[in-house]
Amino acid sequence: MAAALAAELSTSVPAIAFPPEADSLLAEATAGGGSASGGKPGAVLALHGELGSGKTCFVQGLARALGIRQPVTSPTFTMVNEYSSRCPLVHMDLYRIQDPQELLSIDFENYLDTEGITVIEWAERSGDWLPGNTLHIYFETGPDLDNRTITMTAGAPL
Repeated sequence: MAAALAAELSTSVPAIAFPPEADSLLAEATAGGGSASGGKPGAVLALHGELGSGKTCFVQGLARALGIRQPVTSPTFTMVNEYSSRCPLVHMDLYRIQDPQELLSIDFENYLDTEGITVIEWAERSGDWLPGNTLHIYFETGPDLDNRTITMTAGAPL
């Protein structure tokens, strides 16, 4: 999965390198059981990083790897975009969230229980709402804007 994702991302971020554990973490996260209830298949990917660090590019590459060919843009103002494919993709952007209680207005918990993959930009703004088996992905820009360091951890955030 990481190799396919890296291939898709190479068109927009040429110097992307995934950590050695990326394949096993992505495979485990997308194999099912990532939902908040633990009963339905699904994965929750929490993206962390500053503006311009590559979070949306990552989601675009993931969408292409899933066979989604429509344009994928950051849902900064709509909060949620949903894409249909062999594996449904929910793309959330919590940049405008000031208080985790605001997530009630967008039915946040139900999105965590969807089948497929739920990707959340600015996930740190969700407070304690993320399931325990969330895959946290951290983006850092390198010395120049064409390089990124990506760190992944399953479970509790760093």
